[in-house]
Amino acid sequence: MNAGVIGLGDMGSGIARNLIKNGFNVIGVDLSADRMTAFTEMGGTPAESAAEVGANADAVFVMVMNGDQAKSAILGDGLVSSMTKGGAVILTATVKPREAREIGQALADTGLHMIDTPVSGGFPGAQGGTLTMMAAAPDDVLERFAPVMEAVSANIHRVGGKPGDGQTVKACLQSLIGAQFSATFEAAALAAKAGVPGQVILDVFSTSSAGCGIVNNAIEKIIDRRFEGTGSHINTMHKDLTISMGLGEELGVPLHTAAAAMQIFHAGRTRFPDGDNWVCTRVMEEIVGAELHRSAARPRK
Repeated sequence: MNAGVIGLGDMGSGIARNLIKNGFNVIGVDLSADRMTAFTEMGGTPAESAAEVGANADAVFVMVMNGDQAKSAILGDGLVSSMTKGGAVILTATVKPREAREIGQALADTGLHMIDTPVSGGFPGAQGGTLTMMAAAPDDVLERFAPVMEAVSANIHRVGGKPGDGQTVKACLQSLIGAQFSATFEAAALAAKAGVPGQVILDVFSTSSAGCGIVNNAIEKIIDRRFEGTGSHINTMHKDLTISMGLGEELGVPLHTAAAAMQIFHAGRTRFPDGDNWVCTRVMEEIVGAELHRSAARPRK
């Protein structure tokens, strides 16, 4: 089975790396020349278009930023124009459930399978091959393409049988993760203003009932002042929360804490557009006039 990857950024490059590591022939494409060079150096075969990827792959992971990009990669002159019948489009990008359903409907009579499987685990999970997948497709399709999915994932959850089911679960998950992030940022700012050393906060939080991967990783990044280049750009979480809020509005579900998180990420993205998720803390630090560092909290200069 030959595999393809469309989108070779922080997430897609990890998917490609682990497919290659597990013995698959991998063809990929990205708009960035630097990413294409890195992909080639890891053993991948570069392509010039999504259609070229589709013509040379039995299963293609689509790891782009949004629904419009996913439609462009899959429909029209994309994968659907070149993939052999029986192949699978594996949508690992996070998009609106409605957009996933639209793509699924467009593929319905093409002979191609669609696996709607957004992922969780971020940059470390993608690079380490330990992503959690929220996979939606008929059981026989999931069985057939399990080998390529298992190459990049430690946990594959079958969450439904049709396009949109995976994205719906991801929207629920991101509403929770957004709330965890924003509460952590607020706690960090509170500790900074109170003069508590960051290491103390990390030690206590990580061994308490509140400790988890989301909280612990965020505190680590904050106290070491690593706000850019960590593989978790704020644009992605901002987009995901927009999807969660949109689904809540569509279904008439109040999302109070997710809404607060949305505003916190909106502030962070506006003030520090090149930052990663944890940069939201800097906005709060500017307000309170203190910064949380590993050794000690400090007044802002």
